[in-house]
Amino acid sequence: MRQVLRYVTRCNITVRGLAVNLPAENCGMEISMKNTFGNSLAVTLFGESHGPYIGAVLDGLAPGIEIDEELIASQLTKRRPSGRISTARVEKDEYIIASGVYKGRTTGTPLCILIPNTAQHSEDYEKTVGAARPGHADYTAHCKYHGYEDFNGGGHFSGRITAALVAAAAVVMPVLESKGIRIATHISSCASIADRGFEDYRKDFDTLGEAVFPVLDEKAGEKMREAIEQAAAEGDSVGGVLESVITGMPAGVGEPWFDSVESTIAHMLYSVPAVKGVQFGAGFDMVNGFGSEFNDPLRSENGRVVTVTNNNGGINGGITNGMPIVIRAAVKPTPSIYKEQDTIDLGTGENTKLKINGRHDPAIIHRAAVVVDSVLALTVYDLLAGRYGTDSMNTKGGTFDGYKY
Repeated sequence: MRQVLRYVTRCNITVRGLAVNLPAENCGMEISMKNTFGNSLAVTLFGESHGPYIGAVLDGLAPGIEIDEELIASQLTKRRPSGRISTARVEKDEYIIASGVYKGRTTGTPLCILIPNTAQHSEDYEKTVGAARPGHADYTAHCKYHGYEDFNGGGHFSGRITAALVAAAAVVMPVLESKGIRIATHISSCASIADRGFEDYRKDFDTLGEAVFPVLDEKAGEKMREAIEQAAAEGDSVGGVLESVITGMPAGVGEPWFDSVESTIAHMLYSVPAVKGVQFGAGFDMVNGFGSEFNDPLRSENGRVVTVTNNNGGINGGITNGMPIVIRAAVKPTPSIYKEQDTIDLGTGENTKLKINGRHDPAIIHRAAVVVDSVLALTVYDLLAGRYGTDSMNTKGGTFDGYKY
């Protein structure tokens, strides 16, 4: 699931002590496009947190997809900070579609979305320049890019970049909806406070579609907000677990090994900042039970094959079985906290102390829910286009062959 650029014309290798010069096709050298994901639909991210723009390029879209600008704006609003439980940095996210759209529909050529950054406070980072922030990518970025990286606001590693993912996914979401495929995510737990699980998918999806704080139990949501505010008051942060469900997927999508539905979705989910764990269906709970408890018996129901339970989360052998795909993602506490921490100075290599300034989230899990929805939408579109072809992925309606929930 990666885009590859082959640019080496010849290479030297040693075989049993003999130097051999080979053409590139025999060298096995592949340079992966490091900021691009997808096969049939490739999404490329660019930009930095405090740069002039962030953005995304979608390459491989079907021609004729109707662009829903209100949906793009609505999805970006869901990702935006809200009140005392979020950062004080509020961006307008007035996006620009710079290419790939004509008369309100996709042309099929690369679609580029630009989102201006307008609320940067880079001076907050100048005060602690050189001190690597624990839990962030400051040190690892320095190791990879040798000090040339833009450190302001986390640069290219910032959660700010996810706004471009959200905007890009809003382009393909109407396609999935037209095929009867829906995606929803709620905060399953935050600061050890649990939300109720999904019960009626249709009703619960509608509830989450309108929710500002994505929970199914409002009382649980109030307690979560209080816990986030308490952490903020203490200069700390909290994390939690997001639970996502994809309904309407036909059976038979995916590959049995390295491009399994699980590995493809997990690949994309782990690209979301702060996601540190992913499970499908009952996941780790299966290890303490028996096969008789978790095997999901099959039955025929109204001419469709369904499973009595869904412990495997809608996937068997890396391929969808038509049942809802159920995913849980662990979101770590925001690493930007206002407590003094031990670290190192990247310039001198010496030990030092760090107390950050600036505007930061005491929790990002409520803002990450729409990001998870977005990466799932992009992944599902890519999987379906690979299975049924690019031209099938438009907003003209129609369904796919195969049983589905």
